[in-house]
Amino acid sequence: MTNTATAAPKAPEAGFATEPLSAVILKSLLDKLNISVSTGALNQACQHAQQEYAGATPTQRMNAVLKTLKITQVKVAQLRWSRFDQRKLPAMIFYQQQWQLIERDAERQLLLTGADNETQKLDAEEIEEALILWLQVLPKSNPEGKTSIKESIAARLVLSEVFKTKRWLLDVVVATLIVNLLAVMSSLFAMQVYDRVVPTLAYATLWTLVAGMGIVMILDWSLKTIRARILDSLSCATDKSVTQKVFDHVMQLQLDTRPRSLGTLAAQVGGLDSVRQFFSSGVIFALVDLPFALMFIAFIWVVGGSIAWVYLLALPIAAMLGWVSQKRLRKLLKQQMLRSNERQGLLVDTIQGAESIRTNNATWRFSEEWKSITASISGYNIRQKAISNFATVTTGTLASLTSVAAIVVGVAEIEAGNLTMGALIACSILGGRVIAPVAQSVQYLVQWQTVSQSLSMVDQVLKLDTERRADQSLLMPDEPPKQIGLENIRFSYPNSPIQQLNIAQFNAQAGDRIALLGSIGSGKSTLLKVLAGLYRPSEGRIRLGQADLWEIDPRVVSDHVSYLPQSVHLFKGTLRSNLTLSGVASDSHLLRVCESLGIDRIAADSPNSMDLVISEGGEGLSGGQRQLVGLGRIFLAQPKVWLLDEPTASLDNESERQVMTALRAYVKPEDILIIATHRPALAAQMANRIIVMQQGKIVADGPADKILPKMMVRPQKAVSAGAAAASNTDTAPNPRSSNGSSAQSGEDTV
Repeated sequence: MTNTATAAPKAPEAGFATEPLSAVILKSLLDKLNISVSTGALNQACQHAQQEYAGATPTQRMNAVLKTLKITQVKVAQLRWSRFDQRKLPAMIFYQQQWQLIERDAERQLLLTGADNETQKLDAEEIEEALILWLQVLPKSNPEGKTSIKESIAARLVLSEVFKTKRWLLDVVVATLIVNLLAVMSSLFAMQVYDRVVPTLAYATLWTLVAGMGIVMILDWSLKTIRARILDSLSCATDKSVTQKVFDHVMQLQLDTRPRSLGTLAAQVGGLDSVRQFFSSGVIFALVDLPFALMFIAFIWVVGGSIAWVYLLALPIAAMLGWVSQKRLRKLLKQQMLRSNERQGLLVDTIQGAESIRTNNATWRFSEEWKSITASISGYNIRQKAISNFATVTTGTLASLTSVAAIVVGVAEIEAGNLTMGALIACSILGGRVIAPVAQSVQYLVQWQTVSQSLSMVDQVLKLDTERRADQSLLMPDEPPKQIGLENIRFSYPNSPIQQLNIAQFNAQAGDRIALLGSIGSGKSTLLKVLAGLYRPSEGRIRLGQADLWEIDPRVVSDHVSYLPQSVHLFKGTLRSNLTLSGVASDSHLLRVCESLGIDRIAADSPNSMDLVISEGGEGLSGGQRQLVGLGRIFLAQPKVWLLDEPTASLDNESERQVMTALRAYVKPEDILIIATHRPALAAQMANRIIVMQQGKIVADGPADKILPKMMVRPQKAVSAGAAAASNTDTAPNPRSSNGSSAQSGEDTV
C-alpha cells in the first residue's frame, strides 16, 4: 500500500528518546544489511534493552541490542536527517511518533515502511529535522592476514617490474644450473679420492683431480658472483621504478580519502621495501635452487641406491614444518604490524604537537601510551621470534637426523656389498645440497608472512582513489576560466554518514569578490577545498569555465586556481624555495611580492636573507609568518581564481592592512576572489557579495551592502535590548540567554 506522506515537523519529535526500538523495523533493516538474526532472539534483545536501559539514548539501547545478539561488526550513529548522507541508506528514522525504515526504491524515491508494513513516499524536505539511527556494517577483517599474490596490487606491481625483461631470468637459471652441476663434481671428487687414491696412494691421480677441482671452484665462484650481481642490479632497478610509482600514486591521492594518520600512511608506503626484496632476490633463489634438490636426490639414487629414500622422506617433513610455522605467524604478525603502525602514528603526532603536550602537562599520558604500545609489540615480537627460531632449529635438527640416517643406511649397504666408502661420502656431500635449499625454503615460508602483511599495507594505499583515473582523457583548455560553480553538490567523508556539504547551486563570475561567512563547522573550508579540486564531491558537478573540473588536467587547474589553507605548511629548505614551490619566479617579481606582503621583513631579520633556512613544518617561524609565506605562493602564482581560507587569522592589524592593500593591487578586475572568514568587518573591505553558510548549506547569498549591515547591526541591537532588560532587574543577565537571542536575531536577519 502506498500513501502520500504528510508534512514533517520542523523540530525533533517528542518521544524520540523514550520510544522503544521496533523489533520489526530493526529486523527489516538487519535483513537489508545482510545480517542474519532470528526474530525471537531480536524480540528478546529489544525487550531486555528497553527494560535495562529505559533512561538511555536510542544509540545506547541499540548498542545493547547488538551486544546481546553478539553482532560485533556494526557501529551505531545518531544524527539529523538534514546532515545525513543519503547514500548510506537504509536506516531507521523516528517519524510520526514511531520508528520506521527509510530507504530508496528503484526510482530513487524515498520510501518509509512502518511496523505494519505500510509504505509511503515522501520528499526529503518533509523530514528535514527528523532523527536517524544509522547502522554501519564494518568490512570483514582477514583474521589470518592471508594475501593472494594474484589479488595483490603491490605484488603485481613488483612482479611486473621484475619480469619486465626476462633475459636476466635465463642468465640466472643457466648460472644456477651450472653451479649445481659443479656441486656434483665435488662429491665425485671425494668418491674418487676415497675409492681410488687412498687405497693405492696414486698421487698422480690425486693431483690431476685437484687441478680439475681448482678449475671447478674458479668457475663456481665466478658464476655465483655474476648471479649475485645480476640479482642486485635487478633489485635496485625494481626498487627505483616501484617506489617512484607508489610515491607518484600517493601524491595524486584524493585528499579526502587518504588515511588520517600520517604515521600510518608512511608505514604503509615503507612496507614496500620488504616486498621488493622478497620478490626480487630471495624468492628467485628459492624458485631456482629448490628444484635442484630433486636432481641431487636422483644423483644420490644413482650413486648410493636406497640412501636416496632417506632424503626423499625428509622433503615433505621440512615442507610441513614450514607450512605450520607460517600458519602460526599469520595472525601474530598482523597484530604486530597494526600496533607498529599505531606507534608510528603516535610518534609523528607527539613530535608535531610537542608544544601542546608540554604546556598541558600531558607528557605522562603520551609516555604511558607509548609504553603500552611498545610492550604489546615486544610481546608479539617475542612470540614471533620463538616461532621463527623453532622453525630454524628444527630444520637444522632435521638435517642432522637425515645425515645420521643416511650414514646408517649407507653402512648397511656397504655390508651388503652394494656401496663403497667413497660413494657413502659422496652421498653425504650431495645430501647437504638437498637439505640446504629445503631449509632455506622453510625460512622463505616464514618470511612470506611478514611480506604478506606488508603487501596488505601497500595495497591499502594503492587501492585509494587518485584525483584522476589513469586511463582518463583529460581536457587542457587554452582560455582562462571566467566562472566557477557548483551544481547539486553533496560531500561527505568516506565511511561517514554526516553530510558536510549540500549545495544545490553556486556560481562565481569573473570580477566577483565573495566572502564566505558562517560559524565554525558551517562548511566554509570544505567548500573552498571542493572548489580547489582537493576534495571530490560525493554527488554533483564542479564547473571551471565551460568544463567539469575533474575532467581538466590537474596542472591546468592548479595554473588557474590557487588555494590558501588555514594552516600553511612549510617544507625543509629555504625561504625562497618555500615561496617558489612549483618552480622558479623572476627575482623582480619575487621581490615585489615580498615587499607588498611584508615578507621582506622576515628575510631582513636573517643574515641569509632569502636563503633563510627553514626546517620541516616551518619550525622557527611564527604562525603569522607562515601565513604570509603561504600568501606569497599564491601572489607569485597569479591565478584567475583566488580561494583564501582565513587569510589574516594569524596576522596583526598592520600586517592585515598590508595584505588587504596587496590583494587590491594584485587581484585583477577579471579574477575571482573567494575569502572564507568569520569576521564581517574583513568581508566589508573586499567583498561585493556575501554568502552565509550553516550546516553545509548556503542560507544567504546576496550583495554585501544588503547582507552585511543586517548581520553587523541587528546582533548589536539584540545585545543592547538584552542589557536594557537586565538593568530593570536585580539579577545579572544570563549570558546564555543573551547569546541565544543574539544568534536567533542574526539567523532571522539572514
